Amino acid sequence: MTYNLLFFGNIGGPEILMIVLVVLLFFGGKKIPELMKGLGKGVKSFKDGMNDIEKDINSVPEKKD
Repeated sequence: MTYNLLFFGNIGGPEILMIVLVVLLFFGGKKIPELMKGLGKGVKSFKDGMNDIEKDINSVPEKKD
C-alpha cells in the first residue's frame, strides 16, 4: 500500500519505518511524548485562533445604506 502525498511522492511502509527510526534516533523514546504534546497544543492553539477569526468575521454588522 502506497500513499501518494503531495510533497513526498510515492511513500510506502518501508519509508515510513525508516522515518520513524530516524526520529527515534534523534530524539529518543522519552522525548517523543513531549514533542507530540507540544505539537498537539500548537494545533489546538491554531484551531482556536482560526475559530476566533471566523467568529469576528461573522459578527461584523453589515453596513446599511
